Amino acid sequence: MNHSVEQLPSEEMAPEEFDGGTAVACVILGLSFLVGAPGNLLVIWTILRHVKQRSHTVALILHLAAADLLVLITLPLWIYSLVHTWVFGAAFCKVLVYIISVCMFSSIFFITLMSVERYLAICHPFVMMRWKTKSVMNRCLVLLWLLALLLGVPDVLTKLSNESDGTEQCFIKEYISETQVIILLCLESLGGFVVPFIILSICYCLVAAQLRKMSFINKQKSMVLVHAVVLAFTLCWLPYHIINITDLVCILRQFAPDTEHECVPKSVVFSSGALVFISSSVNPVLYALFARSLRGSLEESRLVRLFQEMATHTIKLRELVVQQQTGQMAANTQVELISD
Repeated sequence: MNHSVEQLPSEEMAPEEFDGGTAVACVILGLSFLVGAPGNLLVIWTILRHVKQRSHTVALILHLAAADLLVLITLPLWIYSLVHTWVFGAAFCKVLVYIISVCMFSSIFFITLMSVERYLAICHPFVMMRWKTKSVMNRCLVLLWLLALLLGVPDVLTKLSNESDGTEQCFIKEYISETQVIILLCLESLGGFVVPFIILSICYCLVAAQLRKMSFINKQKSMVLVHAVVLAFTLCWLPYHIINITDLVCILRQFAPDTEHECVPKSVVFSSGALVFISSSVNPVLYALFARSLRGSLEESRLVRLFQEMATHTIKLRELVVQQQTGQMAANTQVELISD
């Protein structure tokens, strides 16, 4: 039995079902493309061209910008499809769906790795110092891209639906069985959001607890910026995955096995889809806002200064933690000697 369930936000907005919604979608997708595509290109060019000393955080921002750019360059095709119909063929449709799925997984993986790196650098600096951290980070980046490529494969296996006139429609996908729907929704929401979000939350709680113990902490824009990137990603993706989980509950309880989105209003589904594409364009805006207060020479832009500060911040903060932990160990040793 076929069961139509939204998989990607762009697949939900069939032109015949949304009139006003189609116009709003085109505006949101158009703005996301106009802001995000050049913005992420600027981030990539700035890091590759001007930032010679790249910290782990800057390297992750580079890969995150690349993943976002891959999503954004597909938007003109989705806009055309919203206004007209899908004329690019089933194979190309699957390619675009696969690209968006891979970039969705890779983005959350990179942000999760960013939080783990922050945790290790601040809470376990000696571990970070013992590792060949650059080679370890490169291996992690390759592994995460490969994992994202693997997790995106199920989206290619779904069957595309046909319109009444016989043409293929790329906005709504039909699944072979309800079992396939359940497996793919669980894979997408658990692997692509729930588990990474738990790791994110634990890491940042432990980092915050460690920073509160330290006697002196400078106000560093890079720490606030990393938190802002994580928060923006969470706010943009959380509604989409809530809808996925709601659909999953509906299927498991068989509230409406032969209908589409009975448990979730379509206006809510549309809004969550719009937020997903905004998430790919918001990071360059955050970088620009945080770089405004930095002073740069004519040869050095404020954005370059921001990434350079991020490149040195983790090292300085790690050194401060090491000094405090070393001093504490020395004090404990002295107390033990006096006691003896």
